[in-house]
Amino acid sequence: MQQIVRQLAAEIKISESQVRAAVELLDGGATVPFIARYRKEVTGGLDDIQLRELEARLSYLRELEDRRVAVLKAIDEQGKLTDALRAAIAAAPTKQELEDIYLPFKQKRRTKGQIAKEFGIEPLADMLFADPTLDPQEEAKAFLKDPEVLPDGKPGADFSTVPAVLDGVRDILSERWAEDATLVQAMREWLWSEGLLRSKKVESKNENDAEVAKFRDYFEYDEPIGRVPSHRALAVFRGRALEILEAKLVLPVEPEPGKPSIAEGRIANHLQWSHQSRKADDLLRKCVAWTWRVKLSLSTERDLFSRLREDAEKVAIKVFADNLRDLLLAAPAGPRTVMGLDPGIRTGVKVAVVDSTGKLVDTSTVYPHEPRKDWEGSLHTLAKLVEKHGVNLIAIGNGTASRETDKLAADLIKLAAKADKQIEKVVVSEAGASVYSASEYASQEMPDVDVSLRGAASIARRLQDPLAELVKIEPKSIGVGQYQHDVNQSELARTLDAVVEDCVNSVGVDLNTASVPLLSRVSGLSSSVAKSVVRWREANGAFKSRKQLMDVSGLGAKTFEQSAGFLRIRDGENPLDMTGVHPETYPVVEKIITTTGKPVGEIMGRAEMLKTLKPELFANEQFGVITVKDILGELEKPGRDPRPDFKVARFNEGVEDIKDLKEGMILEGTVSNVAQFGAFVDLGVHQDGLVHVSQLSHKFVNDAREVVKTGDIVKVKVLEVDVARSRISLTMKLDAAPARRDGPRDNRFESAGRGYSQPQRRSNEPAPQSAMASAFAKLQQLKR
Repeated sequence: MQQIVRQLAAEIKISESQVRAAVELLDGGATVPFIARYRKEVTGGLDDIQLRELEARLSYLRELEDRRVAVLKAIDEQGKLTDALRAAIAAAPTKQELEDIYLPFKQKRRTKGQIAKEFGIEPLADMLFADPTLDPQEEAKAFLKDPEVLPDGKPGADFSTVPAVLDGVRDILSERWAEDATLVQAMREWLWSEGLLRSKKVESKNENDAEVAKFRDYFEYDEPIGRVPSHRALAVFRGRALEILEAKLVLPVEPEPGKPSIAEGRIANHLQWSHQSRKADDLLRKCVAWTWRVKLSLSTERDLFSRLREDAEKVAIKVFADNLRDLLLAAPAGPRTVMGLDPGIRTGVKVAVVDSTGKLVDTSTVYPHEPRKDWEGSLHTLAKLVEKHGVNLIAIGNGTASRETDKLAADLIKLAAKADKQIEKVVVSEAGASVYSASEYASQEMPDVDVSLRGAASIARRLQDPLAELVKIEPKSIGVGQYQHDVNQSELARTLDAVVEDCVNSVGVDLNTASVPLLSRVSGLSSSVAKSVVRWREANGAFKSRKQLMDVSGLGAKTFEQSAGFLRIRDGENPLDMTGVHPETYPVVEKIITTTGKPVGEIMGRAEMLKTLKPELFANEQFGVITVKDILGELEKPGRDPRPDFKVARFNEGVEDIKDLKEGMILEGTVSNVAQFGAFVDLGVHQDGLVHVSQLSHKFVNDAREVVKTGDIVKVKVLEVDVARSRISLTMKLDAAPARRDGPRDNRFESAGRGYSQPQRRSNEPAPQSAMASAFAKLQQLKR
């Protein structure tokens, strides 16, 4: 365990004592949110990101250690465990390197090399390699054996001829070299650095077929494998899985016909052998070639493809996790009456109105689009709902017919403005709404409501409180990532569950209004305990204090410790129950009350007074200065919500269509999507504009998420508008010059290539017309 502690400390760049403290807490059943929030003293202030990394690496290293013990035992049982081998196994830093060492000792099916050894050919192989001046043809004669006849009368191994014996030499030496861990690792790292990933279209596939055409960029493509971006790697692997593309690892330099490849040269160098025209050199060259072509080339390709996929999946999962975090922590509109519009064409636009508490109060379906085109009738229906329920916010799903429905909402807002009623509209992601609508929980929440209308209610509620609504949906169904179906599903689920848990606990949960799905994401609360909490609430009424949690069936002292600080009670018996102050530290607050001579109600929110208090005065052996500072911070802003304030972008009047945009215009918009290559911004013209990564800031930006995130309100300048292709080029560098008029008007940005590279083509196919065109194409890939 000490070795694991030492390695974790080095990797995460923290002290060994911090690692030991965190491991002890995790092993004791504490959750990451609880440790990060309420055990800062113990861990030396480790945050949730460090703890998540530590938790994941701890699991990996423990699995590695278990495998190390199993490998040592297996080799020892064979009587082949030497001190040098034991030391190498103990030093192996990864599972793959451990398996490389174990490979020669692993029980496997009977190979040609093993059969040759059984027939006594190995001494000849050793002799010829040690002294290449010997004549293989002559030396092999001493190793001839009568052909083997198996018990069932069938022929077995045959070493009755010189060529057969020399083939046995080849098999013995090539297998031995292919199981040399040092050689295998060196070849693997060399090809990761210099080898190429190459793909091409399967000959039998029609490139004009719609599914096949999606992979056009990869019909004739190669790129250094160690530098292939995540999205391109996953695209190639998807194309290969669909049998549209062929993919292989190729050497950086193609071998000349009849001459050894550079891979064979590297193997020869490792063996410290070279062809010097000695009698055995031709045979040894054949053995080296066999080692590469038959043994190592395929296994190395498999290993490097696995490594590329793992690396690509890590990036894709991180993108998914980051986007999910932004979505969950988006600004809540709060207790406002919201109309949700779930756009549809032939089936109509589903309408749901929820009151300030999120309760569904009315539904309808309107048909403003094809085939009915009842625009005026739809406006009339919506206007009546606005008037009846006092709607002041409209949430529009971003699916099919979203832009047309957004225009309907804009017309409704104009009508309301004539009656001096102000309404705002926001386009929201409807990802997962259909999944929620058909779920068991949705049928319990809205048993008498049609499935199609439940989606509109969900769209409305996710504007009121994105976190509370989106936790009802499996994270993978929210659809905010790259190639989500192509990555490791268990790792994706684990990562996204951690994101949801961290988000829920960073915000806190209202104990008296939270749903079962929301409560089950609270630190320490399982789904069954969350259901028990709701049942207790339904039977006994609202919780009046956190202490009452101990009355809930199945909720013991440990669960209370882990969860209580994240559960809030508004208007309860103890004002501290609405804060993030943990009940275990209430005695510290009582000490503060005694010192100040003021009741807790007069202390909370009094920032100026609280800042005059010295934390050292209230610290003790159990709760140190760090914890006291956190308590004072909570008292300064009791029940604070870490999410940003809700804002709606103010779209320019008279700018309602892409045709209304002019170069040089400065507009306000909402970031609707973020990818590494740039950010898409909703300007209210029914077509998102692109701010390429090179146009986000005057300084170099590698990833757009360094500057913006989904939901941000930003000011942008129009660089260029291509009405024909419905493309809008934007910049956040408001002093940027407009697009040049002396060159081809292809939406190209200055320095757009920095941090962004195109797939390399081996054919004469022209490159995409511009960075923006490529980025738009990439967005379509993200949505698949």
